[in-house]
Amino acid sequence: MTPETVGDLAESLGAAGYLTDDALATALFLAVRMRQPILLEGEPGVGKTQAAKSLAAAMDTPLIRLQCYEGLSSTEALYEWNYPRQLLGIRLAESRGEALAEADLFADDYLLARPLLAAISHPGPRPAVLLIDEVDRADDEFEAFLLELLAESTVTIPELGTRRAVVPPVVVLTSNRTRELHDALKRRCLYHWIAHPGVEQVAAIIRLRVPGADEWLAARVARAVGRMRGFGLAKPPGVAEAISWASALHVLGASAVDGPAVRRTLSAVLKYEEDRAVAVERLAEVVGE
Repeated sequence: MTPETVGDLAESLGAAGYLTDDALATALFLAVRMRQPILLEGEPGVGKTQAAKSLAAAMDTPLIRLQCYEGLSSTEALYEWNYPRQLLGIRLAESRGEALAEADLFADDYLLARPLLAAISHPGPRPAVLLIDEVDRADDEFEAFLLELLAESTVTIPELGTRRAVVPPVVVLTSNRTRELHDALKRRCLYHWIAHPGVEQVAAIIRLRVPGADEWLAARVARAVGRMRGFGLAKPPGVAEAISWASALHVLGASAVDGPAVRRTLSAVLKYEEDRAVAVERLAEVVGE
């Protein structure tokens, strides 16, 4: 479905397991209705990637994800030629005594679509949601390569020319701000910063994402995560870690978020030994004693 109002979208996102405030719901609504890419920035673990996943679920449309990394090339993101099939085609032609032109081998039959081309080629009727995840991890050259797609919903394949989107996708880019993105990319996007939610909202998210978890468990985990975020840790726990921690405690059947339970499950919420040592040293504060 295509949301008619911000409220409709917020409700659909909630039904898809994603709680959002009015500001984020409005930003996503505009991205859908204006069909303009949106750049979501924020600390790791605040739900940027999940926002795109939930948006696709709320719209009942495919999510096509491109995970960015250093050294990612345009070819890896856009398309590849199916070389084994091309070789088979050459051999079949030779066995028949037929001649193949270069254009015969670099045609759609031998094209393997990667995420960007798949999003451009999606036939609809609803637009796909294209998630370009952690774009700040990619190189400057790849960021520049994205400009054509972001501005015009087109991509260029050297052997075949320019391809225009059948149904322009809803494009969601995420960044953890490990480096500053170029103004040219930002100009083509709507922008929204996702801050870490407050304790009450974290508890509500846990209740939504960990079915069966007791209300007290969600509240205790949310408060404990909030306290740990004030410890000056190398990697403060985010929403994703809070959900993981609550899941671990729920699976273990914990009846309290006390010292022994926290010690057993810290690996679900803290991912650096130095941070774990700080939490153990300040265990009384973590559990709120």
